[in-house]
Amino acid sequence: MVMFIFNFPTGLGLIFGILYFVYWLSAMVDLIKSDFKDPNMKLIWIIVLIFANPIGPVLYFGLVKNRRRTRGSKYFNR
Repeated sequence: MVMFIFNFPTGLGLIFGILYFVYWLSAMVDLIKSDFKDPNMKLIWIIVLIFANPIGPVLYFGLVKNRRRTRGSKYFNR
């Protein structure tokens, strides 16, 4: 991933790198704040986000929506 970013022209590679870091960081913050039905899933997703770096945040946001426990009232979920 790093070599891919550095093959872009200087400014463009830096912009893509910063945007990807913000996307990865938002996935990590969302993961830390969320509750899962299975308590081990949080640890598994942390490992995926750290070690499957280029595709980890995409997998997290794509697959985790239905697997989280909803917070709040069961009648007023958004």
